[in-house]
Order: sequence, then structure tokens, then C-alpha cells
Amino acid sequence: MKIAVMAAGGVGGYFGARLAAANHEVSFIARGAHLNAIQDKGLKVESLCGNIDLPNVKATDNPSDIGPVDVVIFAIKLGDMEEAAKACSPLLGENTAVIPFLNGVDAPATLTKLLGPKYACGGVTYIFSSISRPGCIRHVGKFARLVFGELDGRPSKRLKAFEIACSDSGIDALLSDDIIGAIWEKFSVLVPLSGITASARSPIGPLRAEPLGYDIFTAAMTEAISVGKAKGIALPDDLQGRHIQFFNGSSDEMKTSMLIDLEAGKALEAPWLSGAVSRMGREVGIATPVNDTLFAVLQPHVMGAPEK
Repeated sequence: MKIAVMAAGGVGGYFGARLAAANHEVSFIARGAHLNAIQDKGLKVESLCGNIDLPNVKATDNPSDIGPVDVVIFAIKLGDMEEAAKACSPLLGENTAVIPFLNGVDAPATLTKLLGPKYACGGVTYIFSSISRPGCIRHVGKFARLVFGELDGRPSKRLKAFEIACSDSGIDALLSDDIIGAIWEKFSVLVPLSGITASARSPIGPLRAEPLGYDIFTAAMTEAISVGKAKGIALPDDLQGRHIQFFNGSSDEMKTSMLIDLEAGKALEAPWLSGAVSRMGREVGIATPVNDTLFAVLQPHVMGAPEK
């Protein structure tokens, strides 16, 4: 299968490397020092699920160098979403699937608007990974999962082929017939996780050890689920219990991508996470005081640290 990874960060770099290691034709789109390192020495993954060392991979900052592909793994930061979507044009063939593995709930609609419904799919990833140094992806923990599907839930030969390619590459992957529901399921746990870890500047362990940390996580999660249900998303009744189980089972040192970005002085995705719950809550008449507070705490840092 011919695959383009837009872009080779923590998510795209990890799953793209797994697919490349299984001899799929994978091209990585990256920039800056990370691109230079991949072009010079290849791409490495450090993971409890198995390290990967790919000394020779195709990497570029220009999608036109790649041409049409079967699947675009669309895994960029939310602030870069529209610019990156427009840059996908050279990657589109007759039956290309563009699968967004982004945080938040806005990516499918954005891809549909900018690329057209023919190409836009939906996707969710469960993984904690980041660029540890140029040319190297660090994966924390042992879970790494992809869920994806057509936006209208129809059977899909192109996504079934991608599911098989993922499985053959050792990736836990699921083709879903309700991808919008799956996106909201992840959103409703990522919002509290990212909000409390970034606001406290702390990995999950110390927060989980404090009863108040538990209460804030649960309240922020409940608000997100309530907003989703008010918007007509059919979320399961056991979702809150499953999220708490996930919270309990996460490693003490786990950091969300937003905390990692905050520590690095980068722009934050808070407007599409806690900020989105606040905005949508107002639209549907649901009070969201905990997410309002978490977003207010993070808002001064949304644009990243000022350059010195």
C-alpha cells in the first residue's frame, strides 16, 4: 500500500514507521531539523512495543515529490490543520482516503470543506508519543491504537485495505461504522487529561494521587460527555466508567501532547479541546465551569512562548 504521512510527528512518525517496517511504501512529510535528521540518518522509534530503526526512508517537505497515494495519514497539530489540508492536493488520486488522526472533533468537517467529501474520512488514535529528538519518536506506554471509518458509516474497501495493512504491520487497528461517535469518545477523555496535565504542568501520576485531581478530571470529562449528548452524539452509558479505568491504568509518567508542547514553548491546542467544550457548551446551553477554568488558565499560553 502506498501511504503518505502528513506529518512525521509523534503520531504519524510512529504509525508510519510501523507500516514502513512491514514493507509498505511510506513517504514522510516533515520540516526543519526533524526532516534533516530523517533524510540524513533515517527514522527511529523507541517503544516498549519494539524499537524501529529505518535508515533509509523517503522524507520531504513537498507533497508534490510524493504524488498520489492510497492513504494519507493526516496527523498534524490542530493549528496547522487548514494549511496542511490544502497541501494534500498533490497526494490525492481517484480513490485516496485522507484519514485525520488529530485531537478535537473538527478535522472531518475541515477536510470535507477543503478537500471534498470524496476524500475525507474520520480517525482516532490512542497513543502517547512525541519527537524526542530530531529523527526519533518516543512512544510511552504499551497502547497504540488506530480507529477509522467513512464519515457516513458505509462499508469501505479502501479503509478495509488499510485496516489489513495496519494489522499486518503489528498495529492495533479497527475499521468503525460509527467514526463520529468514536471521535467524541476520545475527545471526552482527552479534554480532561490534557486540561489538567497542562494546567498543573504535571504528568498524570501526581494528579491521580490527589483526590482533587480525580474530581477535576471527572468533572471536566462529564461536561464534555454532556455537551456531546446535547449535540446529538450517541455516546454509550458506560463511557465515563471506561474513561476512569483508562485514567487509572495510565502510567505515572504519562504526559499529554499539550503538556509537552507547553513545556517546549509551542502553541497549544487548548482552543480545540477545553476551549471547544466551553464554546459548544454555550451553543447548546450546557454549563461547563471546569473546562471554562482550565481553558482560562491555559489561554495566555495558547500562542506559545514569545521568541527571545
